[in-house]
Amino acid sequence: MAIMTSRERMALAMQHREADRVPVMCQLALGHYFLNTGLPPHRIWFTSEGFAEALVKLQRRYRFDGLLINLPGRPADILDDLARIEEAGDGSEKLTWKNGDYTIVPPNDSAQHYAADGSPPKHADFATLDPDKLDGMDELTGYIWNTYHVPRLPGKTQPGPLSEVPEYFHRTFDLVKATVGNEISIHGEVFSPFTHLMELFGYEEALMGMMTDPTKAHALLDRLTVAAVAWGVAQAQRGADAVLISSAFAGGSFISREMYREFVVPYERRLTDAIKPTGVPVYTHTCGKIGDRLELMAETGTQGLDTLDPPPLGNVELAEAKREVGGRLFIKGNMNSVALLNYKTKDEVIAETGECLRIGKPGGGYILSTACSVAPRVEPWKLELLTPLAEKIGRYD
Repeated sequence: MAIMTSRERMALAMQHREADRVPVMCQLALGHYFLNTGLPPHRIWFTSEGFAEALVKLQRRYRFDGLLINLPGRPADILDDLARIEEAGDGSEKLTWKNGDYTIVPPNDSAQHYAADGSPPKHADFATLDPDKLDGMDELTGYIWNTYHVPRLPGKTQPGPLSEVPEYFHRTFDLVKATVGNEISIHGEVFSPFTHLMELFGYEEALMGMMTDPTKAHALLDRLTVAAVAWGVAQAQRGADAVLISSAFAGGSFISREMYREFVVPYERRLTDAIKPTGVPVYTHTCGKIGDRLELMAETGTQGLDTLDPPPLGNVELAEAKREVGGRLFIKGNMNSVALLNYKTKDEVIAETGECLRIGKPGGGYILSTACSVAPRVEPWKLELLTPLAEKIGRYD
């Protein structure tokens, strides 16, 4: 079989077809970019140029067949609102904004934003928030921060209607596309409506709200689906090769099968139904224990499953997932992310990688990947082993 481009290889895998070999694509934690690109963490977090450079640099280093743009683009002039940047001895950065707010960017973890008085961003109150008045939620800085990863700054990131996507959201995608062209599979990310609910109120209050007032929870999810659909469709129309639904909080560690069926399935179904007419594949990332809900996940209309955490992180055995849904959904993941962090030798990495390839490869429809994000301090040499192994033992003859 002729050698394919990474983009071609990924496209065939997502169509349940055999390519020249099993494609390789891991999602990297933001802290992994901070530690391994040589770029200042705040530039990766706060600028489209910085994040685009980091994405391409590590994709090329690890020779991944695809990359995930899991932060929206940033306003071009956002750093103009900085008053100063201070570096701490542990490698973290403190960015103080002109309005007095400040952001702490650790050397190996996601940034945290605070008001000038040190208070964290505000979440909504489930009891008082009107589902019909979510547009332009000026006071809910926690929602915008946690969902779109950029603090509310006057004149830069003002909220608008849920159905509108700011043009600057596309800046990172455009920069990456201009660099890699049509060689690499570029995936966008959109948060599940259920994730929006979690971030809007904070996890505890959102979960309590679903139990104490499910009617209101459904009304909120109905409105939040509008935002998810707008961003998911916009990325597909911009030219993304796939759109990932990030549904991290919908596993068995958070909610039951019954709650998943009620509060996740109908809204993610609306999201997949909106994206599919663009012709762009859509797949779902859910962490933790999902072995009891693979069929329910298929009911959302998703075309693929990402993570598939193995025991003890989750409860998915790759062979069982292939038997249950592998004929209908492509599968990405199942390498133990925590074990990868702990491995000391090449032989350990090779053994786990080989086992995933052995089970996932037959019949196509498998993308080699860690189950969840690659942890910040996973040594790069481990990831550098994956693609050569796929080239050696993941080929379709």
